[in-house]
Amino acid sequence: MTIAEMLLPEFDREVAVTRKTLERVPDGRLEWRPHEKSTTMGGLATHLSNLLTWAVHIIEKDSIDIAPGGTPLRAEPVGSAAEAVEIFDRNASAARAAIAGATDERLAGTWTLFANGQQIFAQPRAGVLRGMVLNHMIHHRAQLGVYLRLNDVPVPAVYGPSADESPF
Repeated sequence: MTIAEMLLPEFDREVAVTRKTLERVPDGRLEWRPHEKSTTMGGLATHLSNLLTWAVHIIEKDSIDIAPGGTPLRAEPVGSAAEAVEIFDRNASAARAAIAGATDERLAGTWTLFANGQQIFAQPRAGVLRGMVLNHMIHHRAQLGVYLRLNDVPVPAVYGPSADESPF
């Protein structure tokens, strides 16, 4: 079994649940945040919808600078849950294709993250896909789940039934 074949089932499961979570973002609450230091619900939806572009960068490039010239890269904010899901679907498809097409040699190769020209880390691509893409997506999906709960929006089941989708 190849590294890609090992990653793809997990990728598919996490993408499906993240999509369900994004679908539930209430359009009228995009500017809502639980605390002044927290990002907005729309900001989380934007980040989640674009996060999977990292998979393509990790596989196709040897490095990326997330703050070239000192200016952090930022995506255009989404205007609705439907827009977030549309962007997410497009990026998930491209990410899945990139992972599926990657050789073990490529996935074992080193990928480097920079910020304003300073190296943050250099690790094998497969590990970066797990940490910077899948785990990162899971982290922000959970954060969005809390936002949904605090706004009385039903939270989707993730690794088992949720309080809103329990068969019991």
